[in-house]
Amino acid sequence: MDLVPALEEPLRQPLKSVLGPATAKVMAEHLGLLTVGDLLHHYPRRYEERGQLTHLADLPMDEHVTVVAQVADARLHTFASAKAPRGRGQRLEVTITDGSGRLQLVFFGAGVHKPHKELLPGTRAMFAGKVSVFNRRLQLAHPAYELLRGTDDDPAESVEAWAGALIPIYPATAKLESWKIGKAIQTVLPTAQEAVDPLPDTLREGRGLVPLPEALLKIHRPHTKADIEDARSRLKWDEAFVLQVALARRRHADAQLPAVPRKPAPDGLLTAFDARLPFTLTDGQQRVSREIFDDLATDHPMHRLLQGEVGSGKTMVALRAMLAVVDAGGQAAMLAPTEVLAQQHHRSVVEMMGELAEGGMLGGAEQATKVVLLTGSMGAAARRHALLDLTTGEAGIVIGTHALIEDKVQFHDLGLVVVDEQHRFGVEQRDALRGKGKQPPHLLVMTATPIPRTVAMTVFGDLETSVLDQLPAGRSPIASHVVPAADKPHFLSRAWERVREEVENGHQAYVVCPRIGDEEDDPKKSGKKKSPEDEAEKRPPLAVLDVADQLTKGPLQGLRVEVLHGRMHPDDKDAVMRRFAAGETHVLVATTVIEVGVNVPNATAMVIMDADRFGVSQLHQLRGRVGRGSAPGLCLLVTEMPEASPARQRLGAVASTLDGFELSRIDLEQRREGDVLGQAQSGARTSLKVLAVIEDEEIIAEAREEATAVVANDPELTHLPALRTALDALLDEERERYLEKG
Repeated sequence: MDLVPALEEPLRQPLKSVLGPATAKVMAEHLGLLTVGDLLHHYPRRYEERGQLTHLADLPMDEHVTVVAQVADARLHTFASAKAPRGRGQRLEVTITDGSGRLQLVFFGAGVHKPHKELLPGTRAMFAGKVSVFNRRLQLAHPAYELLRGTDDDPAESVEAWAGALIPIYPATAKLESWKIGKAIQTVLPTAQEAVDPLPDTLREGRGLVPLPEALLKIHRPHTKADIEDARSRLKWDEAFVLQVALARRRHADAQLPAVPRKPAPDGLLTAFDARLPFTLTDGQQRVSREIFDDLATDHPMHRLLQGEVGSGKTMVALRAMLAVVDAGGQAAMLAPTEVLAQQHHRSVVEMMGELAEGGMLGGAEQATKVVLLTGSMGAAARRHALLDLTTGEAGIVIGTHALIEDKVQFHDLGLVVVDEQHRFGVEQRDALRGKGKQPPHLLVMTATPIPRTVAMTVFGDLETSVLDQLPAGRSPIASHVVPAADKPHFLSRAWERVREEVENGHQAYVVCPRIGDEEDDPKKSGKKKSPEDEAEKRPPLAVLDVADQLTKGPLQGLRVEVLHGRMHPDDKDAVMRRFAAGETHVLVATTVIEVGVNVPNATAMVIMDADRFGVSQLHQLRGRVGRGSAPGLCLLVTEMPEASPARQRLGAVASTLDGFELSRIDLEQRREGDVLGQAQSGARTSLKVLAVIEDEEIIAEAREEATAVVANDPELTHLPALRTALDALLDEERERYLEKG
């Protein structure tokens, strides 16, 4: 396929040939850096100015930090010790300051001699170590350090010599301090002159961006803040542009694929379905449906992302698209991430369609089709029956879990694939399902996690986007409140009273917990490591089985309480959901299995225990399970975190708005971009180092336009070998497939 070889360049040299095998091994193991180029693209996290000191008051607990500070005081203590020779032990305590705060350093035993001679009052140095608390004071135990000398007998060893006025502080680890990375970069920096520039000259000159070699030099060895700004502006463009070129090539390749146009038959299944709807579609649903129907009518595959607020009626839009395809003689498959969700979708689709879902049965309508469910836990006979219905084309619609992807599953004529909750599926799973059509089927990806525009352009950059931002008529507002259980225990008692009141008024409630609470789930018994939050609180997260037990014996005594979690047998899960949906159960204590798709309009209250252990988007998703009927919803976020903690502020943000797009921005600001780009799923490191998905919205939008134009003119990048090199470095084949996202 590729006509042009990518340029070979010195930046591809392995680090071991430049730095030696020992240093290269540490770089590879601890930072994932393998080549000279990898190291040159390991940019400083921040810069310290000479004469300015770090804010010691803002240091994060339990993190590996690098600080530049001045020694205020150093004392050597001698104490009796069984371990030390002649029974005397030594401890060196050094206090460093930044003018506003102080930090204690401590060295023990044989490790005190060198720092005792070097860390004299007035000395300035870089210190690196893990922040801990001892006697209610922050401290670094046995930190590594590098003195900052004004002059030095050996200038090559002087930090000044390689740092200039601004000292770069690199993302570092306990095994590899910032200054050691700096020295390694000093060794390879001359190679930066030979870096091939991926940006087309016209683009770079038109936007006044510095060449790549200059940008690399300025980001690692800046003389002024303007140097850093120049370098970052240029490197952000690299990241945005190369990523958008990868996505634009994907869109271009997909547009070349053939697909069967699917136009709904007049007066067919879709018309019959619309006629039996007891309500009118919202303007948003009608608009998005038109966009989808236009795509389905073309002779290349639709690739569309449908994102909408919790409860905005995405399933209705997807169902109408599936009916249109069945009308046109094809089949539609909906892929759900869990069995609970697949069963829920199947139940609600069959309910919405009524006799239109009874194809081939007595009493089925003339235009009817069959709707089958296919999950991994189905009995052999039911499964055989479902597979036969798919092969013969008897079933127009199939709803299932990843069991749909198995080799045994054959379709008569697969025309549309709907993927629900996209972020839970890997690319291979989607590809396998798409490969089951005679020609590539149309694809509709749904997500209820609102995605900021820039993330949609970056993560789902090869998909056209439709947004449903209107709630259907009759939906009720949801009131959300934070319940500070530690500060005000009576608030928690009141929360359980509110649940009882809802039940007395004929409604139902959810209680959500972060874990299940059986043997396997217990960190002590399973040998799993506790999270930092658990360690800090000295207690494990609250568990479904324990909480259900306490509620039944205590505040919710006399109410019908059931549990639901992922380790239950699928039949048991289904039975629990059916009883809850039928109103037989008052309170459902569950894990996040209820996060998406569960629809019980009579459930009006939700209490989320240890709410601080969930992400912002997840809390918004969970909250969307209540207020789905005409009665107002109530969501109570229970936490034991102190008021000033970031976790409490996050919960406050969730309680203060129902706008999922606003919350997704907050969520994104609090997480690393790499997570948002889903790189964790592919096992690849994030390709974004300086580009911030939220702040750099304008750059991403402009880069997308430029990339689309470049690829339209030269899809194989024949005339841009340097861009091909950058693309190859960003994406080996697996990651290019991963980026497909659709």
